[in-house]
Amino acid sequence: MRCKIIYEDGELLVVHKPAGLATESARTGQMDAESELKGYLKKSGTQKELYLGVVHRLDQPVEGLLVFAKTRVAAAALTKQLQKGSLNKTYLAVICGKMEKEAGELLDDLVKDGNMARVVTGQASENPQAKRAALSYRTLQSFGDDASLLEVQIETGRFHQIRAQLSNAGHPILGDQKYGSTASCEVGRQKGVRSVALCAASLDFQHPVTKKNMHFVITPEGQSFQSFLETQDDKK
Repeated sequence: MRCKIIYEDGELLVVHKPAGLATESARTGQMDAESELKGYLKKSGTQKELYLGVVHRLDQPVEGLLVFAKTRVAAAALTKQLQKGSLNKTYLAVICGKMEKEAGELLDDLVKDGNMARVVTGQASENPQAKRAALSYRTLQSFGDDASLLEVQIETGRFHQIRAQLSNAGHPILGDQKYGSTASCEVGRQKGVRSVALCAASLDFQHPVTKKNMHFVITPEGQSFQSFLETQDDKK
C-alpha cells in the first residue's frame, strides 16, 4: 500500500498520501488512495459494515495528510468542520523566486476552466462563475533569488487554489508543469524537481466522537522536496 497510515481508530483514518496517487476516482485500472484503504479495511475485517468516507482531497501530484471517515456519523461531523473552516490544513510549497513580502495574503477570483483554475479580474458580477479564493503565506527560507520555501494556509477550498494563486502572483510552485512559467520550469530543471513541490504537511481537526483536538504533522518525503533540499545541501 502506497499510503502510510499515521493514525487509526474506530471512527477515522489519517494517512500520508504520496505524490502521484489520486485521492479517489482514478482511471480504470489505476489505484487510488480510497481504493487502497478500502482494500486495507476489507482485509483487516474490523468493520461490520465496510464504509470509507472521503472528507477532503489532494491533487494527484500533491503529497500530504488526508483524513478519511470510517463511519457515516464521523463523515458528517468532519464534513461539517471542513465547511465551517475548522478542519485546517497547512501546506509547504517551494516556489520560484521570492515573494515581495515575507508574509502576506493573496486574494483572487478563480474560475474553473476545464482541468485548470484561472484567475479573473473585474467585478464579480461580470463573471458569475468566479469564486473568491484567499490564502495566507509566510516565507520559511529563501535559497538565493531562485527559490523559497513557503508555509501556506488556505481560507477557502477552491480547485487548484494554491497552485493557481501562486502562479498568478508570479511565483509558480517548482515542478508544476500545469501552472508553471518558463522561469519556474528552468529553475525546477536545474534543481532536479520533477513533480509539484507542494505538501499538505499538517492537519488539525476535532475528533468527531471524543471531541479531542487532533494534530498531525509530517515531513515531505516526495522527490520534489528531497531533490530540492539535497541540491541546497550540496552548496553548503
